[in-house]
Amino acid sequence: MNRTAVVFTTITVVAAVLAGTVFSIAAGSSPPRGDAPAVTAARPSPAAPPPADFQLSRELAAVTSAWPTDWARRTIDLDELRIGINATDPRDLIQPLDQPTYESVESASGWLIDREIGVSLELNGVARFYPLRILTAHEVVNDELDGLPFAVTYCPLCNTAVAFDRRVDGQVLRFGVSGLLRKSDLVMWDDQTVSLWQQITGEGIVGALAGNQLETLPTATVRWGDFKANHPDGEALSQDTGFGFNYGSNAYVGYSDRAAPIGRFFDGPLDDRFPALDRVVGVRVGDVTKAYPFAVIDEKRAVNDELAEVPIAVWWAPTDSANNFDGAEVGGGESIGTGIAFLREVGDQLLTFEPFGDDTFIDNQTGSTWSLFGEALDGPLAGTQLELAFHQNEFWFAWSAFNPDSPVYE
Repeated sequence: MNRTAVVFTTITVVAAVLAGTVFSIAAGSSPPRGDAPAVTAARPSPAAPPPADFQLSRELAAVTSAWPTDWARRTIDLDELRIGINATDPRDLIQPLDQPTYESVESASGWLIDREIGVSLELNGVARFYPLRILTAHEVVNDELDGLPFAVTYCPLCNTAVAFDRRVDGQVLRFGVSGLLRKSDLVMWDDQTVSLWQQITGEGIVGALAGNQLETLPTATVRWGDFKANHPDGEALSQDTGFGFNYGSNAYVGYSDRAAPIGRFFDGPLDDRFPALDRVVGVRVGDVTKAYPFAVIDEKRAVNDELAEVPIAVWWAPTDSANNFDGAEVGGGESIGTGIAFLREVGDQLLTFEPFGDDTFIDNQTGSTWSLFGEALDGPLAGTQLELAFHQNEFWFAWSAFNPDSPVYE
């Protein structure tokens, strides 16, 4: 199956699921072909079957029969896994980007829309923007910068964007899309050991590397207009991916209007304190987590809090950020605002913040004003940059499913 066909398959799967139908790919079948070259990811040879006293469900065995995964090594109940793409081998039918290229802000502004949102990542002084329009189609970008191998990942069903260091036990892993889901969240695989990884947590859940934890890298989910204003020398993931695909259409139209996630992929209890597909800023410090629902923080705008005795600031701004699940075309959705979290210590000085305009904030200690990206624009601390706290902007059902005991800001 070539690259164009894979992307065609991805959109077809999404449309079929949202329409309530079952999608499957028969052995040897292929959607229409394009001109882009095929991608052949290295896969280990099948291993011996699990011990006789170990048995996969018939459905799971049918789609994973070619996998040499060590199913006996796991941190989860295998019954929690759901089949997202019903194929004889669904690995990488949603094809990751393994050789991403980048454009300057000036160049990317020719096709990116100010209102559309993406993932902002800064490493070693380089700021990059990963548009959700591209991440939605590929879900995993295997990347490298200055010798640091990392992956930027996105699960559209949970609206969860997370970046990871790809190094585990001295080896650099290449991640892909397994075709499986757990609690509606993307389950990744690595093609070195064919272990399975939970995207929302970065935990190895099945296989030789089960129990390992990927190191997360701080990111923020922001709109393109704000990124380019704050990082005029930054870079954007290019739409020239080799797939020959128009990334301007929204494959998940209406998904965030649902009262619940798709039942085939999530059949657990829902925490009814908030609507299932409301957005939250989920913050983690070490092993301690806390949720800050958009519906709560959009009034106060600046929350000064502590998590695991670490002072943090959670901000919300009424930016004209387009809901990526609303509207047929990218950038055409309703405004949802921006939620972001920082550490609020500068040197040995502890700061508290208040909103100061629509997308700026002011600290009560020095009177310095701060951009939504955590940079002091003027005042005694002008030029100072706050450090991002690790946070995600996922749907409430996903946050509460993976963090059931986490407190919620009220």
